[in-house]
Amino acid sequence: MNCNAALHGLYCHVCGQENIEPKQSAWHLVSHFFYDVTHFDGKFFTTLKDLLIKPGFLSKEFISGRRISYLHPIRMYIFTSAIFFIVFFSIYNIKSLTDSAKIQVNSKDLAVAKKEALSHAKNREDSMSIEKTYSGLQNLSLIPQRDSSTEDSDIIFKDATGRSYKSIDEYDSIQNTLAPSSRDGWMKKMIAYKNIELGKKYKGNRQAFFQDWLEAFVHNFPKLLFISLPLFALTLKLLYVRRKQFYYADHGIFAIHLYIYSFIALLFVFGFRYLRLYTGWNWLLIFTVAIFLYTVYYFYKAMRNFYQQNWIKTFLKYILLFILSLITIIILFTVFFAFSILQI
Repeated sequence: MNCNAALHGLYCHVCGQENIEPKQSAWHLVSHFFYDVTHFDGKFFTTLKDLLIKPGFLSKEFISGRRISYLHPIRMYIFTSAIFFIVFFSIYNIKSLTDSAKIQVNSKDLAVAKKEALSHAKNREDSMSIEKTYSGLQNLSLIPQRDSSTEDSDIIFKDATGRSYKSIDEYDSIQNTLAPSSRDGWMKKMIAYKNIELGKKYKGNRQAFFQDWLEAFVHNFPKLLFISLPLFALTLKLLYVRRKQFYYADHGIFAIHLYIYSFIALLFVFGFRYLRLYTGWNWLLIFTVAIFLYTVYYFYKAMRNFYQQNWIKTFLKYILLFILSLITIIILFTVFFAFSILQI
């Protein structure tokens, strides 16, 4: 026994462990494996069916104690979120999207073409037209507009006093010459350090900088959603603060089920989008619109079924939940977008 207690009967009277043979046959291991797989599959599909067609039902069943026939919400959340983000990151890869969208035009070829065109200009208007066209091609091809001197030398920065510096050591030296009350605070110093670091790394290439920044932000989506979940549950707790029979954990279970539904709905949207792009059947957009409309109805119906309030109260709280959740998401997006710059 795990607890080292003397065994009397089929089960340990201390820890409850079953009295089984420690050495098991290969057949027992194989049969146990298939049992676990089919047992999981049965629970998964039952849970999935009731989740999609019975809004709020699973959450109500869980807090009522009827849980044996369904997957635990946390296990279901981990599984569906893992599948969702695997699909999401395979579809929305920032670097591959920007690289495929970029028109590859060599800067030297553009310069040669510009020089050749200017040699055939007949008047000032022709020259101005050529200059304008060249500038437009530079922007179209996303070529960083910087001269050779900037490319080969250090980027020059300036502090609040207008003094120039090229490195962290120069910045610190300037700060040490100032009176303690005039020096940058901790936050400004960290921003200055990061600005120098990014300047040396990208050397004025804004397109590469924003690409890496956006990619770091997108890869923070799982963390953002994970943090938003307890905040969403807290919002529900505040909206239903007078319903004393619901604890914060109950609101959390309800929020988890809504998140799981959202992951599955978005997977369907991704699937129909891919099928539409692959086949060219634009009429498949109808299914995307249908999923969106059903989701709007689903959230309202889930609140109505789970909290058991009349439709007027439920609708008003549904609107408030949407507004408060939108504000929360905007704040989280802002924080994570700022935090992402520290990761590049």
